[in-house]
Amino acid sequence: MGIVFYNTATRGKQDFEPINQGRVGMYVCGVTVYDLCHIGHARSAVVFDVLARYLRARGFKVTYVRNFTDIDDKIINRAKELDKDPKEVAETYIKAFYEDMEPLGVGKPDIEPKATEHIPGMIEMIQRLIDRGHAYVANGDVFFSVESFPEYGVLSGRRLEDMHAGSRVAVDEKKRHPLDFVLWKAAKPGEPKWESPWGPGRPGWHIECSVMSNQYLGPSFDIHGGGRDLLFPHHENERAQSIAANGGHFARYWVHNGFVTVDSEKMSKSLGNFLTIRDALKEFHPEVLRAFLLSKHYRSPVDFSKEAVMAIHSGVIRIYRTLERVEQAIGPVDRSGVVVDLAKEGLSPFLKRFVEIMDDDINTAGALGIIFDKVRKINRIMDSLPA
Repeated sequence: MGIVFYNTATRGKQDFEPINQGRVGMYVCGVTVYDLCHIGHARSAVVFDVLARYLRARGFKVTYVRNFTDIDDKIINRAKELDKDPKEVAETYIKAFYEDMEPLGVGKPDIEPKATEHIPGMIEMIQRLIDRGHAYVANGDVFFSVESFPEYGVLSGRRLEDMHAGSRVAVDEKKRHPLDFVLWKAAKPGEPKWESPWGPGRPGWHIECSVMSNQYLGPSFDIHGGGRDLLFPHHENERAQSIAANGGHFARYWVHNGFVTVDSEKMSKSLGNFLTIRDALKEFHPEVLRAFLLSKHYRSPVDFSKEAVMAIHSGVIRIYRTLERVEQAIGPVDRSGVVVDLAKEGLSPFLKRFVEIMDDDINTAGALGIIFDKVRKINRIMDSLPA
């Protein structure tokens, strides 16, 4: 048995078989850097950090790419609020993002491209889509034609005609179809702009990830990840334009993490029910917060409350007290530079069970469960020893 993923594209679990044996290309949609990140952003970062680490521990050579969206309406609006340049705003919040990730133990991906550093590639891909009949120019904007791509809706399980009938998309007379999406936005006064064959402007959100994933991983790669809220329209649009422009199958496995919720409602800035990562870190130890975010299966929501985090806190404290107890009995253990190789032969029964659980769709909740169970068993053994 090997690793099995739930693939959003097929709506079922599939054996993981990378395109190139022993090598994994993984692209994850990063944050739009216009404000401080909240716990929902932290969950996605932690989940895919664990996925990359686990794949490496299982013997794969992983190229992990996670982007920064550093040009967007939200960044432009934030810059206006602060009376700053959008580039300065983006750089400020990229720095803040790193400051939040470090205590959570989230390692840097291998490649972290910024959208603004890939504008020429975006212009090139958009022109290719126009040349192939998948996109059209309208008054300086460029739109992708969803009707030109028969597979549109396959990833998210939607039918174009149903989406059209129930569409709440604002009417735009420049569009041929209400669900056509923008690839290039004509410049507005006072906004960042780049020269293009269609006039000055800036890229749409969806084209950014298509270009960056293609540049670093090629037109077909193994894993595309992100939050469940990105499935539609972002990932659907990304897939459509990538296959239309480059051919291939784009991403083989689509992995989406569930939301952090508050009282069963998605944590988000728009709802105002969010807690920033740095505020959470003032109240909870970073290891506890990381363990909390992994305490439910990554596809399931995890409901945030002080009580829920403190329950995990008790478990983490128990682990450290048990380690101290063991060291008092057998002497200090050097834990510096420990590398866990989960691909080798002869794993202990505990590690074999750990691998079985994690191989089944990265079940961190189950893995934490057997760790806590192991701690209980160790304490029972220690209790039985003569004083």
